Amino acid sequence: MSVVVVGAGPVGLTAALTLARRGHEVTVLEAGRTLAAESRASTFHPPSLEMLESLGVLNPLLDKGIIASTFQYRERGGGEIATLDLGVLTEDTRYPFRLQCEQSKLTPILLDALGGNVRFDQPVHGVYRGDDGVILHTSHGPVRAEWVIGADGAHSAVRNGIGARFEGTTYPERFLVASVEEDLTAVLPGIAPINYVFDPHEWLVLLRTPEHWRVLLPTPGETSDELELSRLPQRLTAVADLGRPWRLRHASLYRVHQRVTDQFRVGRVLLMGDAAHVNNPLGGMGMNSGIHDAVQLANTLADVLEGAPESALDLTAARRRTVAIEHVQRTSHDNWQRLHGPEDGFRRQVRELAADPVAARAYLRRACLLDSLEARS
Repeated sequence: MSVVVVGAGPVGLTAALTLARRGHEVTVLEAGRTLAAESRASTFHPPSLEMLESLGVLNPLLDKGIIASTFQYRERGGGEIATLDLGVLTEDTRYPFRLQCEQSKLTPILLDALGGNVRFDQPVHGVYRGDDGVILHTSHGPVRAEWVIGADGAHSAVRNGIGARFEGTTYPERFLVASVEEDLTAVLPGIAPINYVFDPHEWLVLLRTPEHWRVLLPTPGETSDELELSRLPQRLTAVADLGRPWRLRHASLYRVHQRVTDQFRVGRVLLMGDAAHVNNPLGGMGMNSGIHDAVQLANTLADVLEGAPESALDLTAARRRTVAIEHVQRTSHDNWQRLHGPEDGFRRQVRELAADPVAARAYLRRACLLDSLEARS
């Protein structure tokens, strides 16, 4: 078979659909028995929406999501610092907003558009690279491919199988994400669909999704999960006192890393998304940059399959690694540092940005990854 994609998340399925739209045979191997149902990423940036439109899958996603034309910086225990309006990006994109919608609503749309060739319950256990192709060792036997795309997440079997490094750092705190069935607009008047809340001791993020609100809280790295989950009701009450316990739908704790592989292309293997780079979730950079990896690398691979020199893949792979380091990781880490406060300079900056459309446009182009698409290796 021509191309095998490992991983049926939003990145892998986007890469597969990009190749299929170009007329190339592609098969997807997924370790799970079904598509992942976890909420995970929940924000789509303007360039991602444009890419999904080009693949013919945007309209059903828009029907399932919430359009967020603004996002807000707030003080913990206080009010609004500044609200930034993505409408200043109307000259840059057809979609001057962020779409709030869980990635688990996108993957079935991509799967339906792909129309088959997805093999579930096929974890990859090893990778053998030859000069003219790759053999993947799976639980159902060997699978041969001319090219392999590793989009199988942060613990990528493909990346491990080719011996690629995955260096970086781990944040000292864990992130606790709670999905709650509450109308936070009623108890926190004036909040936007996306809110970054400053506090030097306990910053937080409030995100609206179609079915619930998400609350992201920093959590000490050394305590037990059981202890921190037992403390969650009190921490939610400290965000807003409802006079009763919050209605909690789901909560999870996880460690956060900033890591990037040394190469996005190794022979006939391409790495993308979390298999190639991971970062903290502040700003919604991970899934979006992974979708950008998928579209750009898969289109370049299609060019190569159609006669372009393989050196084109080296250029695209190097460019996507530059984006991961200089745009995605730098911006997400800056977001983490600012939320810790106190940083009066940044508070003044965002107030000035909100009042200055030209400055706001420049800031939002970077925050929404529009600038990253113009990066060069």
